[in-house]
Amino acid sequence: MMCTSIISNRKKTLVGWNLDILEMEYQIVVEEDRVSINIYDPDKGWLPLFGANARGDFIAMPTCWPFDQRSDPTNEACIPILEIDMDLLLGKKSFGEIKQLVERETVSSVPGVTFQAQLSDKNGNVLQIVPGQGYYYKERPAYSVLTNFSPFKMDREQHPWMGWDRYQKATELLEHTNDDFDVSDCFHILKETAQTVCPTVVSMVFDVSENILYWCENRNWAQIQKKAFS
Repeated sequence: MMCTSIISNRKKTLVGWNLDILEMEYQIVVEEDRVSINIYDPDKGWLPLFGANARGDFIAMPTCWPFDQRSDPTNEACIPILEIDMDLLLGKKSFGEIKQLVERETVSSVPGVTFQAQLSDKNGNVLQIVPGQGYYYKERPAYSVLTNFSPFKMDREQHPWMGWDRYQKATELLEHTNDDFDVSDCFHILKETAQTVCPTVVSMVFDVSENILYWCENRNWAQIQKKAFS
């Protein structure tokens, strides 16, 4: 899984997300209070792991490369990052409750894979979580980018799937944008960071200020769908 997550706080709060997967099944589920991208797990079935809800939360969970064994569960008291993400997306916990949880509890991933998260709320606040390494809380940053390397390590550890080039490209574009940054501008960054080797299967832009979610599949930028939350 190789993905790109971006958040911009200018006149509007906008969240962008490229889901890049290979040999995995997904489905987009549209409901009244959320739109989720579900991934099929042979043991657990369809899991709502990414997307947005009417409350203004967005959940992005890229894989972190290289794998760090500190993210493996060590005991039953560890809180799985998949559970954290799904609880936020499904409205079982608030963004504030998730922040308090990661401040006091040990967060784990699944054995052998380090998943990380970039979560955001209706105010544009950002919570980055890397199991076994820690978390960053950013109060309404001008922008935030997460690809497939740990923000705690940056480029100190190299991996061909880490997405350093995508990170640099998205960061440069966000650094030089203006206050009128809008949905089309956000899609432009997603287009610039989309992939074909590990293909980008879903691209989402959440206009948090207007509470409207836009998305397209398989890099078909001319066929944008949308969901306006009430």
